[in-house]
Amino acid sequence: MIKFGEEGTYEDEWEDEKSKSQVKRELLALKELGKELLKLPTKDLDKLNLSERLYEALLKAQGMQKGALKRQIATVGGLMVHENYDEIKESVEKIRQEHNGQIKQFHQLELWRDELLAGDNDVMTVLRNEFESFDMQHVRQLVRNANKEATAEKPPKSSRILFKYLQQCQSEQS
Repeated sequence: MIKFGEEGTYEDEWEDEKSKSQVKRELLALKELGKELLKLPTKDLDKLNLSERLYEALLKAQGMQKGALKRQIATVGGLMVHENYDEIKESVEKIRQEHNGQIKQFHQLELWRDELLAGDNDVMTVLRNEFESFDMQHVRQLVRNANKEATAEKPPKSSRILFKYLQQCQSEQS
C-alpha cells in the first residue's frame, strides 16, 4: 500500500469503493423492486427471467402478512443482489405498460357502452368504422333491451352482453 509519493495517494486506492450510504441506497432500490415484483400476478412473474430461488421466494411471500411479509421482502431484496437488476426493472416496466394499455382499452369500451345506452347515435358510426364485424342491428337491440331493463329496475343483463360484444369486436380487430 502506497500512502504518499509520486506513484499515487492513499485516496487513489479507495476511489472504486462505494460509500456505506451508496450501498444502502442500492440495497433499498433492490428491496423496492422486490416489492414491485410481489405486486405482480404469477402469470407476469413467469414472463420474467428470474432465478428459481427468487421466484419461489416471491410466491412464498404472496401469502404472508405483516412481520413475516416484511422479513420475506428483506429476503427477496437479498436474493435480488444476485439477479440482473436492470433487465428485471425493464421487464417489469414493459409489463406495467401492457397492463396500462389494457386498462385504457377497457375504459374506452365502457365509455362506448355508456354512450350507446345514453342514446348517442354518433358512437354507432364510430364503432362501425372502428370494427369490421360490427352488427348495428344487434347493438340497437341490446341497447333497447338494456333501457327496458333499466326502467323496470331489473339487473343490467343486456348492458353486460353489450359490453362483451364490444370486447369481442375489439379482440377480432387485434
